[in-house]
Amino acid sequence: MTSSAPTAFDRGHTDDLMSFLAASPSPYHAVANAAARLEKAGFRQVEETDAWDGTSGGKYVLRGGAIIAWYVPEGAAPHTPFRIVGAHTDSPNLRVKPQPDMGAHGWRQVAVEIYGGPLLNSWLDRDLGLAGRLSLRDGGTRLVNIDRPLLRVPQLAIHMDRAIYEKGLQLDKQKHMQPIWGLGDSVGEGDLIAFLEEESGLSAGEVTGWDLMTHALEAPAYLGRDHELLAGPRMDNLLSVHAGTAALASVSARDGLPYIPVLAAFDHEENGSQADTGADGPLLGSVLERSVFARGGSYEDRARAFAGTVCLSSDTGHAVHPNYAERHDPTHHPRAGGGPILKVNANQRYATDGSGRAVFAAACERAGVPWQTFVSSNSMPCGTTIGPITAARHGIRTVDIGVAILSMHSARELCAADDPYLLANALVAFLES
Repeated sequence: MTSSAPTAFDRGHTDDLMSFLAASPSPYHAVANAAARLEKAGFRQVEETDAWDGTSGGKYVLRGGAIIAWYVPEGAAPHTPFRIVGAHTDSPNLRVKPQPDMGAHGWRQVAVEIYGGPLLNSWLDRDLGLAGRLSLRDGGTRLVNIDRPLLRVPQLAIHMDRAIYEKGLQLDKQKHMQPIWGLGDSVGEGDLIAFLEEESGLSAGEVTGWDLMTHALEAPAYLGRDHELLAGPRMDNLLSVHAGTAALASVSARDGLPYIPVLAAFDHEENGSQADTGADGPLLGSVLERSVFARGGSYEDRARAFAGTVCLSSDTGHAVHPNYAERHDPTHHPRAGGGPILKVNANQRYATDGSGRAVFAAACERAGVPWQTFVSSNSMPCGTTIGPITAARHGIRTVDIGVAILSMHSARELCAADDPYLLANALVAFLES
């Protein structure tokens, strides 16, 4: 499963990924940064409320924390199939509640709700920032990023919980995960939002809604004697969003593409994808259909295009953990540094089948990228992705892939430093082949 063919991306891609992770503490920041990269490659934003034309070139739609971008080659027919890289922009974290101001016993706190399935212990005793989207009285929005130590979830001292050695750490999501951000015996209603208005240069009372979340402040970094590992936040799944963005920007500069390459990065995968910006919503299907119709296509053209379309659903997966190797299938041991993984599950928790495997294998061979296969142990429930949702909702052949990591859903995850650019090279070969 290896080849000696040259690759387009190298370790510089991983350097850029580190910058992307640091600059994208929320899904809203992630799609803004992806859009900025695509703009540099000549893409332009189109509004969903406008009429679309059938011109060639790169276009993208932003909706909340989701982005759909596509490149129409010169002379593309209405029935030209799509090649889609699918990913998601959200990560498990702590999200601010509608009434955020709380506190007790001389401490001021921020009320948070658990989003997705985070490893809660990874958020303890860690300096946290706050980021997201502010909705304004005039109907506009403003991104906000307090990228300095603001919050902290303090762990109980060992002297007050000596039984932890026998029973392990047990955290109550409601009682034990509310972060501290100051001192005081009284908590003023509206204090947090007033603080964010001031930080954002907004007038008092201008913010009427918010979508805010915590983020760990430690910067992404190379790890190990030879800098062969990469540690950082939100790799699940901004690693794939970044790779898909880079791949789409790269292939859009090439002539003679037989397909219409697409990036579809959705929000809310971590809590089921059932949102207007999620993979289980109508956004992707609407964009693809409108692209067909804008080029003068009929419903028959739409059906032909979808029938020939393939989606690579790219999400992080599990590398074999050296301390818990028994948790993995004994015949499938994906290794960090071994290239992207093909995810397979007979019960369709992943959408890969034999024909999809062939598509992925061909792309990796063209790119000279090694690849591996991941299958869950029969004794362990399998996770899932946007892959089966995309396949079922749109009738599109879908293949689940990704990069093998450790510490998935931690505030800080770990992968091999070369795997991100190996994934990006495979995606380029898939989009242009």
